Amino acid sequence: MSITFYYGSGSPYAWRVWLALEHKGVPYEIKTLSFSAGEHRSEAFAAINPRCKVPVLVDDGFALFESAAIVEYLDERFPGAAPLFPGGIRQRALARRLIREIDSYLDEAMSPLFHAVFLTARAAWDEAVIGQARQVAAQQLDWVESTLTQDYLAGALSAADYALYPFLALALRVEARRPDTPMRSLLGPATTAWMARLEALPFLERTLPPHWKT
Repeated sequence: MSITFYYGSGSPYAWRVWLALEHKGVPYEIKTLSFSAGEHRSEAFAAINPRCKVPVLVDDGFALFESAAIVEYLDERFPGAAPLFPGGIRQRALARRLIREIDSYLDEAMSPLFHAVFLTARAAWDEAVIGQARQVAAQQLDWVESTLTQDYLAGALSAADYALYPFLALALRVEARRPDTPMRSLLGPATTAWMARLEALPFLERTLPPHWKT
């Protein structure tokens, strides 16, 4: 068995796959691509994923992209390891539904804020744009709070939690980058407690985006 995981630092979709790999406890090799250097657009990487996006998983020559598909594949490929979709059929369906909601509604709400802060030069930061983007993000953070009625999104720790965590961690990173854009205050008590449970996982710190550590 030989698994290679192609990753880009700061990508929430690549981050969820990294969390899933650690959750399953399977050996893998990680290859971090530099967005700034354009490595994800190289001819060599395009031969693996013609869409030139991370994450990509290569398992003994089988290349798979799209994070939701990769996570499902990992759970079926390694059925004896810790399940990413535990419980009965309804609990697993709930986890899959929540992932779709995160990928659609939460991503759509958070992306303008991330773009306005992370992908825009400081000198070009627009107060009105950032403020409006924060308000839109706040609405989905309210949804997160209302959804967290148990310790984890779907009852037991699942792929849904790994889909959500990177977006919330990135939201808090906005405040770290730009303290006058408060984000932690938008998180309700259930969300705050849930993040603490995820951050207590023994492997989570290993998956923090490498550029956050510099």
